[in-house]
Amino acid sequence: MKAKVSARGGDSRLGVKNGKAEKDPNKPKRPPSAFFVFMEGFRKDYKEKHPNNKQVSVVGKAGGEKWKSLTDAEKAPFVAKAEKLKAEYTKKIEAYNNPQAEASGDSEKSKSEVNDEDDGSEADE
Repeated sequence: MKAKVSARGGDSRLGVKNGKAEKDPNKPKRPPSAFFVFMEGFRKDYKEKHPNNKQVSVVGKAGGEKWKSLTDAEKAPFVAKAEKLKAEYTKKIEAYNNPQAEASGDSEKSKSEVNDEDDGSEADE
């Protein structure tokens, strides 16, 4: 009897999904931070100056050191671009999370118009 119970428990576990949930390919990607905006240009410059370097970690470390040495005034263009990208992302994610917000506004108007027509026809009778 116990063997059957444990076998059933094993069978029920087989139906459970393991791992991560599937990601929606239509969901907007998160915007890069100011540091990653900086790194886009830094990688290109670093590879031009050091064409023989094939290690990603070396480029990352050099970029991090350079970023830390920059003043706030030097970081400002990267921060501004990152904020702009974040604003665009917030608009996209709101549209993604509320796809019916725009459509429901139109459909509510049409529903109210239909209800008004029904009310008017009952009054005429």
